[in-house]
Amino acid sequence: MTVGAIIPALNAAAQLPALLAELQRGQPPPRLLVVDDGSSDGTADAARAAGADVLRHDANQGKGAALATGYRHALDAGWDWAYTLDADGQHLPAEMPRFLAAALQEGWDVVVGTRMADPAGMPWLRRATNRVTSAVVSGLAGQRIPDSQCGYRLFRVAPLAGLILRTTRYDTESEILVRLARRGCRIGSVPITSVYGGESSSIRPLRDTARFLRLVALLLRDRGA
Repeated sequence: MTVGAIIPALNAAAQLPALLAELQRGQPPPRLLVVDDGSSDGTADAARAAGADVLRHDANQGKGAALATGYRHALDAGWDWAYTLDADGQHLPAEMPRFLAAALQEGWDVVVGTRMADPAGMPWLRRATNRVTSAVVSGLAGQRIPDSQCGYRLFRVAPLAGLILRTTRYDTESEILVRLARRGCRIGSVPITSVYGGESSSIRPLRDTARFLRLVALLLRDRGA
């Protein structure tokens, strides 16, 4: 069974080495792919020096586009399972085994980390928006997804083949769950810890709310896709 990790990264040269080193201590370690989404700080060089494979966008295209590049690589490379996690250290590699164990035990095709069982450390605005967007995404997917905005995930790779995503930014993380659910994929969740430090969020509430609403309208129109 081939397991890899896709890490979309934008100007993450300072954070990546520690994250990649921790991932390489896994038993067994996953294959590592960093998708540099147009960074200007040497992110790609730092990732290569730390032992990861790297694909690079010459210009910033958005987190969703970076993830899509990673999914294509996972398919081309013959991975069976692909984790996704953020480059900024918010997701703990030590919690990876619980994703795969739950997927194999429950027969899930997608496992999404959830921070909502203990959201005390989550900024209040993010907590409120997560509850609303997760309820909407759950309704569209026909399955309960308690934290649809969490980027820490595990995908069975085969169902990604031929999947067409219409978004390229943060809204892709909602879109892919709905489209996979409509393909018959079973989606589960496991509790995770999130580490909130001094990093600045790339999420912009008004702009990304507008994108989410456009996505909802698109998915309502594309019920058969």
